[in-house]
Amino acid sequence: METMVNVFIMGKQYQVPDSLTIMGAMEYAGYQLVRGCGCRAGFCGACATIYRIKGDRELRVCLACQTKVENNMYVATLPFFPLVKQVYDIEKVKPTDQIMMQLYPEIYNCFGCNACTKGCPQGLNVMQYIAYAQRGEYEKCAEASFDCVGCGICSSRCPAQITHSQVGLLARRLTGKYLSPRSEHLINRVAEIERGDYTALLEQLMQKPVEELQELYNHREIEE
Repeated sequence: METMVNVFIMGKQYQVPDSLTIMGAMEYAGYQLVRGCGCRAGFCGACATIYRIKGDRELRVCLACQTKVENNMYVATLPFFPLVKQVYDIEKVKPTDQIMMQLYPEIYNCFGCNACTKGCPQGLNVMQYIAYAQRGEYEKCAEASFDCVGCGICSSRCPAQITHSQVGLLARRLTGKYLSPRSEHLINRVAEIERGDYTALLEQLMQKPVEELQELYNHREIEE
């Protein structure tokens, strides 16, 4: 027999197995998650959730896909965090010391509270990669922020209202465009695709049943 716990989803009480994640509990309670969540045909990082436990005044944030339910948990999902997303042309911006000041000047208001790092469900050292961005060390910022899923939880905890995920994304774009060595293998493969070398093969694959595609994938040749 599974142990059942009380969970309040959008103000309504449900009894769910204590082995479930918040996302699983919502589906168990009858909610149909058809968009927004990465593992439900959306994008990863979209299931940012606020919750608190009865008797505890602290408001907590998490990703619903990886956080297990607790008894007397009050849950509210958020459609998005109102992040600052600057518009820029990656062909025109350059990895200069001034680009972060121009696009995300709020990073220089960071006073080192480390709330962003403590809130990150990926366990990233968010404050550190913001420090790299402040110093113009974009390759280090790109590496430190590489596993960011853009959920915005770090920004929800930040008193300086820094848009951490967008800063990391800009650093990764600058690194990929200007700082990392060019991949000749990738350039050649893109040229082959544009030339139509794989058009016939793709059309053949589209005609195959799912089972055969799975078999081909499981036994594919993996390049060194």
